[in-house]
Amino acid sequence: MNAARLFSYSGISVVDYRCTLGPEDRPFPEVHRDFSLSYVRKGSFGCRTNGRTFELVAGAILVGQPGNEYTCSHQHHLCGDECLSFQFAPEFVDSLGATKAWRAGALPPLAPLIVVGELAQAAAEAKSDIGLDEAGMILAAKFAAATAEPSASEQIAARDRRRAVEAALWIDDHAHEQIDLAKTAHRADLSRFHFLRSFAKTLGVTPHQYLVRCRLKRAARLLAERERAITDVAFDCGFNDLSNFIRTFRRAAGLSPRAFRNAPNGDRKKVQERLAAAA
Repeated sequence: MNAARLFSYSGISVVDYRCTLGPEDRPFPEVHRDFSLSYVRKGSFGCRTNGRTFELVAGAILVGQPGNEYTCSHQHHLCGDECLSFQFAPEFVDSLGATKAWRAGALPPLAPLIVVGELAQAAAEAKSDIGLDEAGMILAAKFAAATAEPSASEQIAARDRRRAVEAALWIDDHAHEQIDLAKTAHRADLSRFHFLRSFAKTLGVTPHQYLVRCRLKRAARLLAERERAITDVAFDCGFNDLSNFIRTFRRAAGLSPRAFRNAPNGDRKKVQERLAAAA
């Protein structure tokens, strides 16, 4: 089993697991250390836990609860499997109010979870502007909803809507700084999950998506002024990596930072308006 930790901060970790075991390898028991949701992105495997047996294929979710023993086997697949595993601190699971859901052991491929799982994979590959911690929390929320009894649609309180707007204004003012979800949620005096949910429902984007768009808006303005090198623009706007800046700008604007800088004034203005509207 190869494991690569992709992210770890403030109660949420993301690990890329790649298992190469096959039918000839002897299964052995393991114990979940954390609450976890492992999205199967490739391959298949069997899992026995709490007296139940599951067959997991691509799109399924292996559900982990601390202290639970499980045994995985690969009787039906010769090439092992790959999983993107989100691991959560107990206080985050408590904030969801769905502790019983983590006894499920596994879930079959469900459309809402597959969509978020693939979004999380895109984030892991730096192909999405959503944060990995945000993707994990959205996956956990969708998981809780998939295992809960139907309830009335949630309404965001006026106070939380105001907090979301105030947070957005603060993010826009400080987008050039190093901002993370935990810091912004703390400023709003909300838990990370509650803040992410209320921000996204109020503004239609996650805090990290909004942060990236604010940085892109500022970058477009600086590029248009033609006074700074593209590398300086990237770092001045809060991007820590030039290649990530170029990739993100191209995905949002439809052209590279250099092409944007060299475009006619009219074309640059249209791109700036689009980025400003998105932010």
